[in-house]
Amino acid sequence: MTTDTLHSMTGFARAQAQGNWGLAICELRSVNHRYLETSVHLPETLRALESTLRDQIRHHIKRGKLECYIRYQHGDVKNAELIVNTHLVRQLCQVNDSIAEVIKNPSMINTMDILRWPGILQIEELDLEVIEDEIVKLVDNALISLAEARSREGSELRALFIKRLDGMEAEIAKVKTRLPDILVAQREKLMTRFKDAKIELDPARLEQEIVMVVQRIDILEEIDRLSAHISETRRILKQGGLVGRRLDFLMQELHREANTLGAKSIDVDTTRASVELKVLIEQMREQVQNIE
Repeated sequence: MTTDTLHSMTGFARAQAQGNWGLAICELRSVNHRYLETSVHLPETLRALESTLRDQIRHHIKRGKLECYIRYQHGDVKNAELIVNTHLVRQLCQVNDSIAEVIKNPSMINTMDILRWPGILQIEELDLEVIEDEIVKLVDNALISLAEARSREGSELRALFIKRLDGMEAEIAKVKTRLPDILVAQREKLMTRFKDAKIELDPARLEQEIVMVVQRIDILEEIDRLSAHISETRRILKQGGLVGRRLDFLMQELHREANTLGAKSIDVDTTRASVELKVLIEQMREQVQNIE
C-alpha cells in the first residue's frame, strides 16, 4: 500500500485458477469495520490452510470486515489411486448373510451393488502440498484485485471530500467578509437600546459595554480553528494510507466548531453558514466511516 493512496473499506474481488491440481475460485468481500475482522470459508479438504490464509490477508488488509470464500474442485484423477474400504465390504457381506438366513430364495450379492454403496470406493487422500502454493497465489491475486477496487473507491471519496472542503472554505469566507458589518450593526443596536432607555453612559463605560458584547459574539477563534482543521484534513487526504480514524476525529472537531459558531451567531447569514457547514461535515463524516 503506497502512502499517498486512499483506500475504501468496501470492495469485492474474484479470482480463479485451474491446473492439473484442480480448479479453485476465491471471492473476497469487504465492508467497513472499526478493526480488522476476517472470516475464511474453506472446503473441509483445505481446512489446514486457514491459518496461512489469515496471515496472508492481514499482510494486505489492515482494517475492515473481510470474508474470504474458496471453492475447490479436484483436478484430473486418472493417476489417482482408488481405495476400496474393505472393512465396510466385509460388514455389508455379513449383513447380507444374516438377511439371507431369514428370507426365502435370497438373491446372490452383486459386486456392482457393493460398489454403489456410499463410502465403498474412495480416492486417495489429497496431498495439500501439491495445491497449497496454487491456493496462496490465487488468494494473493484476489487480494491485489480487492486492493485496486478499494483504491478506486478511495480516489472517488477523496474527490468528494475535497469538494466538501472547498464548500466549507467558501462558507467561512462569507462569514469573515460579514464580520466587520456584524460588529458595526451590533454597536449601533446597542447605542439605540441605550438611547431608547434614556440611559446616559460616559464614553469609557460605553466602550467597555461594547467590548463585552463583542467578546461574547467573537467567532474569529472558531473560524481560525475551522480553517486549521480543514487544512489538516487536506494534508491527511494528500498523505493517504491508514487515515480513517484520524479523519473521523477531525470530523468530530469540525462539527464541534461549527456548532459553536452557530451558538454565537447573532446574524442570519452566519447562522445559515453554520447550518451549511454542519451539512457538509455530516456528509463527509458518513463517508469517512468507509476509509481504511
